[in-house]
Amino acid sequence: MNSEEMIDFVDRLYAATGVGDWETASQMLTDDFVAYEANGLPMAGEYRGKNGLRELYARVMGLCDVVALDRIETTVGKNHAVTILSLRFADPSLAPAEICEMFRFRDGKCCEIKPYYYDPASFVAAAQAKAAAA
Repeated sequence: MNSEEMIDFVDRLYAATGVGDWETASQMLTDDFVAYEANGLPMAGEYRGKNGLRELYARVMGLCDVVALDRIETTVGKNHAVTILSLRFADPSLAPAEICEMFRFRDGKCCEIKPYYYDPASFVAAAQAKAAAA
């Protein structure tokens, strides 16, 4: 995949997941796809297979009230892309979670997603706020 194809791929994957089109999203992932979430986050772990991204998405949205995912920019390398984004929460007093998500590609599909949080405390606070309100 060239740079433009990788950026378009990431845009299409975000679009599909954003509207819950999991059939399209799963077709964009390799059979051995894995998404990693770091220890210390409430959704820590590995999410594997074509349904791994859907499972991760459901977990994240179940933990906190995300009202917007603001994508800033995507940059690309040899076989990967990195998207800078922030998650805004329903409670405006909570700081957005600032993230870079790394997408790795193989054979025209995504085989790995690994997010890097600038400060995981904002996501943890959003999860705690939702749990306290329940």
